[in-house]
Amino acid sequence: MSRIDPALSGAPLSGLAAVRLIDRRTGRAHRINGTPLVLYTRNTAEAEAELLQGRDPQHWEIRIDQIQIGDRR
Repeated sequence: MSRIDPALSGAPLSGLAAVRLIDRRTGRAHRINGTPLVLYTRNTAEAEAELLQGRDPQHWEIRIDQIQIGDRR
């Protein structure tokens, strides 16, 4: 089970999304050498499958945040 915005799940996005692997036991992002693991993608289903591969879904979830790219003025 993952915490995913249904509008983002599995469908390619017109923009980018940040996909994070979250430890359900702590509620914190998985870290590698102290840096949170984040995949930036347009294909959230592919990123979710890659992050959860070989991991117990009882202990891990995915969070997806759409990245708004726009004109900064």
